[in-house]
Formats: sequence, structure tokens, C-alpha cells
Amino acid sequence: MCFFVDDELKVCQAVAKVLERIGLKVHYFTRADNCFEQLHCLPCDLLVTDLRMPEMSGMELLTKVRRTMPSLPVVILTGYGDIPTAVRAVKAGAYDFIEKPFSKETLVSAIKRVLGQTIPSKAIKRKSLTRAEITILRLILQGRGNRETAYLRSCSERTIEWHRANIMRKLSVNNVVDLVKQAISLGFGAEMPQHK
Repeated sequence: MCFFVDDELKVCQAVAKVLERIGLKVHYFTRADNCFEQLHCLPCDLLVTDLRMPEMSGMELLTKVRRTMPSLPVVILTGYGDIPTAVRAVKAGAYDFIEKPFSKETLVSAIKRVLGQTIPSKAIKRKSLTRAEITILRLILQGRGNRETAYLRSCSERTIEWHRANIMRKLSVNNVVDLVKQAISLGFGAEMPQHK
């Protein structure tokens, strides 16, 4: 059973159709508080929630779910994706973070990944980064772009781009959101300040 929350009814209905096609039973909600109430009444294997909603946000819902149902996997959807938001969502316990607009394939792939719980070996991947790559990764997690990172590191933007490509290759990721999730799972986000 999958619970889906988005304040737009049409989005709820469209996502429910996509997930039902892959064999999931879906309960959808346009209000996060209604979803939270039903989590205590109905079995749920996965929660997918929009981040920005009136009254209770997806981040607030995630925080409440973590306190009462710590093992329930949560996927956050947002049209306002940025690195600090991804860091906050993953540090708050989100399993995955998907930026809107997303394709059906991206959504289905993320859901299958969450339900399959495939997690790479942390120790091996962390050891493979050089000292310079670790420093650059920490700057990426702070939300700094290539130009600012190059300035702070006293090198060219091209050098930062090269390091960033190496980091993404070594951590087996294809985009910044996955990079943030992987870096946090490896323990690199522990020293990052919480933004409110």
C-alpha cells in the first residue's frame, strides 16, 4: 500500500494511475494532516509526499512520520528542488527526493528502488574519494556553485567541474539530487547546519 500526498487533486489522480499500473494499491490525500491520521488506521509500505503544501508541509509530515513510524520509507516530491532542500529532506529521513516535473519512468524507478531497498556499500565509496574531492563535496552540500567553489579553492571553474564529475562517477550518481543523497548516506552531511 502506498500513500500519496499532494495538494493538487489532478496530480494525485495521475500518480495513483501510474502506481496502480505497476501493481501498487494507492491511497491519495490532498492534505498532509489527513494522510497522517490515516497512517495510524491503514497499513502503509511507502509514503510519497509533495514538499510544499498549505497547512502542513511535506517536511512537517516527514518529521511527524519519523517520530511515530521510523521505518516507513518516505519519498519527497518538489518543484522547488535545490541542494539545501535536498540535504534537509534526506537528513530528516527521506529515502528519496524527486524534482518536479518528473517523468513516469523517474517516479516508477524511484518507487521500485525504495521498495527494493538497494543501498551501495558505504565504506568502499567513501574511501575512494580524494581529500580534494571530499572538500569539494562538502562545498557542494553547502549549496555552493562551481564558480564560488573555484574561488574558495583558488582554482579554475574547469578544475571544479572535473572534480565534480569524478565525485559523481565514484559515487555512481547522475544528478545533484542523487549526489546529495549518496553523500549524506556516506556521512558527509553530518556536519552540515540545519536550515529552517
